Amino acid sequence: MVVLSQTELIQELEQSGFAVIRNPFSTHHLDQLTDELESFRDAHNSAVSAGFRNLLKECPAVRAFAESKEIREIVVALQGEKSKAVRSIFFDKTPASNWYVTWHQDLSIAVEKRIDTEGFGPWTVKDGTTHTQPPREILEHIVALRIHLDSCPSDNGAIKFIAGSHKDGIIAPADVPNRAETSTSTICTAERGDIILMRPLILHSSSKSTKPDHRRVLHLEFSAIDLPNGLNWTEA
Repeated sequence: MVVLSQTELIQELEQSGFAVIRNPFSTHHLDQLTDELESFRDAHNSAVSAGFRNLLKECPAVRAFAESKEIREIVVALQGEKSKAVRSIFFDKTPASNWYVTWHQDLSIAVEKRIDTEGFGPWTVKDGTTHTQPPREILEHIVALRIHLDSCPSDNGAIKFIAGSHKDGIIAPADVPNRAETSTSTICTAERGDIILMRPLILHSSSKSTKPDHRRVLHLEFSAIDLPNGLNWTEA
């Protein structure tokens, strides 16, 4: 287990909008999670390709992983004991599924059902799940953990960040290309088992892999707050 310096971790995440925790897991723990995810993917092959959602509800191994000692240690340090997992997504770039992700912020959350609420919207449905854009204050209380199940060097579609951009709130989509073009970006590589922490509002992107191989990432989002007006996180 990597001993975390809570102060340094929090400072880095809040200052830059992202931080990296080097592999805190045992090989067995990672192998077990990977095997469970691949079994889930095989069982749902007709419905999924390079990624899928709602694993906290549909894959018990992911729920158990999100509540493991290693993960709880991190999210409690960042958000306190009330922190809970609220969304899960699995990605895998492969030679057969290798895509470019343009610069963007993660502006949507997944909720159980649509309840029109001031400050929330627009509303969309992705893979049968209702999504909405909440106010900035909700997004600022979310932290995402990207757990890498494969090594991800810079030539295998590693994520890129514009450090500090999360401090600017919700950036108008029309302004994003210019901001990306005039800012310095950081390529965030990872080894198997590494965790990349990120704030949803940080500008990020990823290139196509020039040496494509598996790049499996389990993306878990956590929040310690409840939503207003009867809205509920769909996976909490």
